[in-house]
Amino acid sequence: MDKYVIEREIPGAGSFTPEKLKAISQVSCGVLSKMGPQIQWVHSYVTGDKIYCVYNAASEELVREHAAQGGFPANVVSKVSTIIDPVTAG
Repeated sequence: MDKYVIEREIPGAGSFTPEKLKAISQVSCGVLSKMGPQIQWVHSYVTGDKIYCVYNAASEELVREHAAQGGFPANVVSKVSTIIDPVTAG
């Protein structure tokens, strides 16, 4: 599977309550369970007006289908070509 970063424009996301974030997460997980093992949510970063999600998926189409079924925006979907970290500098 490939890794994808999804940029979701969601005004006010950074001030969502824990309960609202839990509800969003539950919707996402419910859709994922129906879609099967070809797509997996790794984690997300919540900022002021955006949520950046990291997914493992067999295709970009699956990422976009998950967004459509969950009612989430997927404004930008980018396939990760390489991961670097401090170890890369060594």
